[in-house]
Amino acid sequence: MSPGPVTRSIGRAATRIPGIRRIPVLKLLAAAEIGLLARDHVMRLTPDERRRLIKLVGTAHGRPANLDQAQREELAELVAKLEPRLLAGEAVGRLSPFPIPRRITHGPRDRR
Repeated sequence: MSPGPVTRSIGRAATRIPGIRRIPVLKLLAAAEIGLLARDHVMRLTPDERRRLIKLVGTAHGRPANLDQAQREELAELVAKLEPRLLAGEAVGRLSPFPIPRRITHGPRDRR
């Protein structure tokens, strides 16, 4: 039985990307799963919000001082909409062999 088209295309890609064959498959799967989780969180923003987030991050160049106060507040609102704490908790939950307490992913009870 010959391999399917997905398997063949992955095999071809693996020969073109240097060092990819040395990375264990489980690590590749974990990285892919985290990438999909991140995508789900980014898709919570509207296309206009995603464009604005990219523009603000590009303008800041990693330094909040490069943004004025209104831009910093807008950036904080957009990042809050991404729910980074939940993303981190979901990522740890997917990779951890033990269940993660809800307070880790959703915060203390009084903040829920």
